[in-house]
Parts: sequence; C-alpha cells; structure tokens
Amino acid sequence: MKAMILAAGRGERMRPLTDERPKPLLKVNGKALIEWHIEALKEAGISDIIINTSWLGELIPEYLGDGAYWGVNLSFSPEEQALETAGGIRKALDFFENEPFIVVNGDVWTDIDYTGIAKAPESSAHIVLVPNPEHHPEGDFCVTEGGKVKSEGEPKLTFSGIGVYQPKVFADLPEDEAIPLGPILRQLMEQDDVTYELYQGRWHDIGTPERLQSLNESFQRKLKTIEFN
Repeated sequence: MKAMILAAGRGERMRPLTDERPKPLLKVNGKALIEWHIEALKEAGISDIIINTSWLGELIPEYLGDGAYWGVNLSFSPEEQALETAGGIRKALDFFENEPFIVVNGDVWTDIDYTGIAKAPESSAHIVLVPNPEHHPEGDFCVTEGGKVKSEGEPKLTFSGIGVYQPKVFADLPEDEAIPLGPILRQLMEQDDVTYELYQGRWHDIGTPERLQSLNESFQRKLKTIEFN
C-alpha cells in the first residue's frame, strides 16, 4: 500500500509561524510534523509516499529530499493553488496505481500505529475517528452499531484526518479543481459506504500556535519526569 501526506495548506491560524515555513515543517519535540508521519508509515511497512505541496511548497522537498534518510521513497505533487483535500488526492491519483491508499493530514500529530489500517478496506472509505478534543466538542460524524459512519446523529466523534480510500472515490472528479473531502465522505455515508475505527491514543490537531506550544510542553514534562525517576 502507498500513502499520501497532505501538506499544501496555508495554515492561516498558525500565523506568524507559517509566514516563512509551511505548517508540516513546524517542529514537535525537535522534529518536523511531517517527519513523524514518514517514520510511522515506514514502521508500518509503507515506503512509497507522495506529498502534495503549495504554500512555500518548495521548502518541503528541500527539507525532506528523496526520503532515503528514512528508508522511504518520497514523491511530490505540487499545486499552483491549493486544491483542497479531495482535489489534491485527485491530482496525485495515478501514483496509487488503482490500489487503495492511506491519506494523512500533515498538520496533525499522533502516535497511531498505521499497521492496523494499512490494508484494503471493504468500503470505499475507512476513516479513523477520535474522541472530541476540547476545541472541537461538537465532533464531525456519528457511528452505527454496524460499524458504519453517518453524517447525522448523536453522539458524534471527530475525524482524525487519517483514512484509507479506494481510488474510485476520486477517479471521476475534475482535475486541478479545489474540491473538499467532506461532502464526498457525506455522500458515501448516505450509501453506507464508510467504515471506521476509533483511536483513543494520542492525537493532536496542530491548528494554532497555542496547541503546538502545548504539545511541545507535554514532551518536556515527560522528559523531566523520566530524568527525575
């Protein structure tokens, strides 16, 4: 299985940190956000990864190179204007050679093990949900007893930005258009064609400088605890 890391967004809420650096290159515990994903995907046996870029996009391949440092093969899908999630996937679709693939938001941090989801889903989309964080208490989607996801209902969980998709979901989309993923997922949900898994480990949406600072401080506290013990 191959993977895509989404890294094209402007990161408006992260300004001024993203004025001179794309959001996925911001550091968590001394390591760029996107490096955490590359390492985790490698640990799951996924070595072919494509990264879409737009805002300050040239800095990302300059920083990462061809992936040899991590033992992976990195490709890049530059976008003149950011194409949103589904549009970005559509532009890079040939990379996956008509096989299911993992997509990861480049602006989240998590310690999830990708091994569990690195397999072809029976549904058109298989997404990872997480308990609602403090900054998003209303959640995104609800789940059914049959393991499916619905857009309406209660209680709701939050979409982690991690999913496995069948290429057919994006194949008929127009090329080089900005297309969000949310409406496509909701349409699939109406067809009972989205499954999920719930991840209750560490997951952080790095949406503001304050959240980034809080995550880095949690690493420092952990380090001090280890040193003290």
